[in-house]
Amino acid sequence: MGALIETAKRATLAGAPQPATVRAPEIEPGVGCDFDSYLLTPDHALDERIARAKAQLGRDAVILGHHYQRDEVVKFADFRGDSLKLSQQAAATDARFIVFCGVHFMAESADILRQPHQQVILPDLAAGCSMADMAEIGQVETCWAELESVGNLQVVPITYMNSTAAIKAFTGEHGGSVCTSSNAAAVMRWAFERGERVLFLPDEHLARNTAYKMGIPLDRMIVWDPDKDLGGNTADAIRAARVILWKGYCSVHQRFLPAHVERVRRAYPGIRVIAHPECRWQVVQMADDVGSTEQIIHTITAAEPGSTWAVGTEIHLVNRLAKQLTDRRVMSLDTSVCVCTTMFRITPQHLLWALENLVAGRVVNRIAVDDQTRQWAKVALERMLSLR
Repeated sequence: MGALIETAKRATLAGAPQPATVRAPEIEPGVGCDFDSYLLTPDHALDERIARAKAQLGRDAVILGHHYQRDEVVKFADFRGDSLKLSQQAAATDARFIVFCGVHFMAESADILRQPHQQVILPDLAAGCSMADMAEIGQVETCWAELESVGNLQVVPITYMNSTAAIKAFTGEHGGSVCTSSNAAAVMRWAFERGERVLFLPDEHLARNTAYKMGIPLDRMIVWDPDKDLGGNTADAIRAARVILWKGYCSVHQRFLPAHVERVRRAYPGIRVIAHPECRWQVVQMADDVGSTEQIIHTITAAEPGSTWAVGTEIHLVNRLAKQLTDRRVMSLDTSVCVCTTMFRITPQHLLWALENLVAGRVVNRIAVDDQTRQWAKVALERMLSLR
């Protein structure tokens, strides 16, 4: 197998843990498995070939489709859901190959939780996550060292599921935990039982919304900018803080603004606004309901027929709900398309390429987290799961 390809930036501090890696595709030149040739596949032939390859692989392969994935791809998924749920479902199967139609950190999570005989494949290595990329391991280690220089702050790190394997491992090694958008409050309470302060990575909005709902005032939270000394804060401000918010965000959810809420309320009197907790604090405060992707689906599905909903989350999920729930009106909170552009990189052509290579006995785009990173990342995940 070819040389390892880095899938996370190298740490800037000497001796920092190595990030997760993927292995180079096992492709022999001239065999006809080059992805570029798949771009010429006629649209009408894609579905038939994907279905045929999937049937040939049978139980050897399981296809995972995240809620935000495009319809042309997610329709082939054996499981649909959020990243943690999908990783757990795949690990519970006997499949040898886990084809994750999501983004890079999701595939890493699947590799952390997989069984020893399983391999994880990401159909397009360019399908990353801008939020996860905002917390790079070297920056986080620098932050930790600077916090220690301020004094005995008793900081417990928490990282959102939407982070790299290297950040999950850092959290596990330093006594912290992973969280999801639905259990962030439970994990934060767990952390406060063990320390005086929380360092929350990498989404400042989820952290702020969660902490505020728990009763922590905004003036007891500070934002840590990794490009500035002490994150742009004074030592006194750090000591006064209870929650340290990493300067990071989801490019989709940050697009939603208070003006969007005001607009839909004017245009549709009686409309209910539901927002993901990755949205800005002001938007969350104006919303009628707030919840994770799964909670959004459950809330709208259980709503009264005839109700009207404006949803602050990724457009593919919103459109899917609108198509499925024809007895109520479901629309995006923002009239502009809010698409997860990196997940959108995975096309039917990418899925077909990955599956047909598996049929031919070649594993392409394997996501392989190194053993040390997997060990500590799994510790952080297991701490979270023990709270359920």
